Amino acid sequence: MNTPEHSQLGKASAYIDQYDASLLFPLPRETKRLEIGIQGRLPFLGADLWTAFELSWLNLRGKPQVALAHITVPCESTHIVESKSFKLYLNSFNNSRFASADAVRNRLREDLSAAIWHGGSVLASAGIQLLLPEQFGREAVRELEGLSIDRLDVECELYQPAPQLLSAALHEQPVEETLVSHLLKSNCLVTGQPDWGSVQIHYSGPQIDQAGLLQYIVSFRNHNEFHEQCVERIYMDIMTRCKPAKLSVYARYTRRGGLDINPWRTSHPQLPPPNLRTARQ
Repeated sequence: MNTPEHSQLGKASAYIDQYDASLLFPLPRETKRLEIGIQGRLPFLGADLWTAFELSWLNLRGKPQVALAHITVPCESTHIVESKSFKLYLNSFNNSRFASADAVRNRLREDLSAAIWHGGSVLASAGIQLLLPEQFGREAVRELEGLSIDRLDVECELYQPAPQLLSAALHEQPVEETLVSHLLKSNCLVTGQPDWGSVQIHYSGPQIDQAGLLQYIVSFRNHNEFHEQCVERIYMDIMTRCKPAKLSVYARYTRRGGLDINPWRTSHPQLPPPNLRTARQ
């Protein structure tokens, strides 16, 4: 079984500029999900929304082409793709010739779909959208909508996930609200390098104590875990401690190595949020 320690994270890596799908390094989701009490059927829906800002290849005449890529990885997949391996894989397109952007898109979809199911049946393909240069001007910058809880003047002392900070008014009338914080920070599971993000929490149910929620988000500051795993931990802790009737957790992390990863988990069927970058991305 692949483990993070066996990946290219934190290691010197050769620059391979000829297409090579074997560079993708899948990691099982199950290991970390078991830590937070997820076994069998998933208690949420959702996806991981990736943006690749450094995608290039050659056309059949050897002329470089560039594009942005929006990638959607269903949360039901058995594996994630370690992000450095994804970057190395994308680099392998740099001096490889493809007949068209559609050929590149199809190759990305086929390779990533195989990786996220890692040898099993592909039950849901990765979604791939390529944006060519003439479409770049349409890419918007937009902040997460909701009431900022960063306005609260709270004392923060815990810097490892502390779900005991979460509480809700379980015996009062339910509410529906969207809360946002830009103070999410965690660290890479392997290298310990910082990952910066913003998080949006939409829920209906007992009103969540906002000060406790902010302290809880801050408590991830020294925690080592991948983006997808942090968001699932946040989702499960809020669901367990605050007992909302409906819950969605969406985080947008700043890019590293030309990639950003934006996990979204929800308790109920709905369209995924638009993959629009924030100012920090």
